[in-house]
Amino acid sequence: MPTQTDMLYKRIHGITAIAAFSAVTLAGVAQAATAPGNGEKITPVFSNVAEERFRGEVAIAGLEELGYEVVDPKEAEYAGMMTALSSGEGDFSVHLWDKLHDGFFQQAGGDRALLKAGSIIPGVLQGYLIDRKTAAEHNIGSLNDLKDPEIAKLFDIDGDGKADLVGCNPGWGCQGVIDHHLKAYGLENTVTHLQGPYFERMADAIARYREGMPILYYTWVPQWIAGVLVEGKDVIWLEVPFTSLPDGNNDVVTSYKGRNLGFAVDEVISVLSLDFAKTHPAAAVFLSQVQISAGDESAENLKMKNGEDSIDDIKRHAQEWISAHPDQFNDWLERARAAAK
Repeated sequence: MPTQTDMLYKRIHGITAIAAFSAVTLAGVAQAATAPGNGEKITPVFSNVAEERFRGEVAIAGLEELGYEVVDPKEAEYAGMMTALSSGEGDFSVHLWDKLHDGFFQQAGGDRALLKAGSIIPGVLQGYLIDRKTAAEHNIGSLNDLKDPEIAKLFDIDGDGKADLVGCNPGWGCQGVIDHHLKAYGLENTVTHLQGPYFERMADAIARYREGMPILYYTWVPQWIAGVLVEGKDVIWLEVPFTSLPDGNNDVVTSYKGRNLGFAVDEVISVLSLDFAKTHPAAAVFLSQVQISAGDESAENLKMKNGEDSIDDIKRHAQEWISAHPDQFNDWLERARAAAK
């Protein structure tokens, strides 16, 4: 049975003819075999969430090993990333949530302009959580429980009597889903969606939790918050009463450990400009294979939270990850080099 990489390789070569190395010297052939990038410049387009940079640095390290010159990444919100790739302002990203951001992908031209290349982080989760103590004391297990004004008031921060839900920054895919949920579940009169800056608001929520106060928030995994507010020990996921997503595609898997979290169980994928993928098969095949576990990225994010948060720190974290996974990383490189032959 062909692998995902095999199918991607065939697709890339099916939409364009790759020029033969007919007029190069033997030395040039040797260089092409090990460094098919041959110094060509590549422009990444990354999200402006610092905690997501780690996976990008792993990808950059491999592309540089293949002989490409990777310029400083452009940064944008998720919709802007797809627009930049489809317009030719950038070449690749490793930050697209396959289901959550599908609207951004389609609006930028979808498969006509972009190539979804591979699964960077499989099995990512998102949803709503509250502290375990409050959940036990008041028998709260569902977002629907917040319809009760007395329950909602437990999570009131600003004194208006409504629950304050730490949610998403404007422009993030989750922002629209949360707003949709509050309407679909009849929660607009008892719950306020606090929008951005997400990590500052979450720092406040963690401080409140440590003072013994109730907290209500949205999050996703992987990231460092899961290492500070530990599921089952500090917090619990809230169920939703039924699946309701803005795009109407309610048949997707939204359950985790038997609980409906309300968001599709998703994966973060690499996405490339289709023109770039056609002309750079080695890069396309490499980016189709890069994969980091949710646990590894969460662990790196916790290092950032604990002070190792400069770009030099993140680059070092990427190199440490590569050093800990040499066989995996080298296999990606060899498959990429084979694609350029």
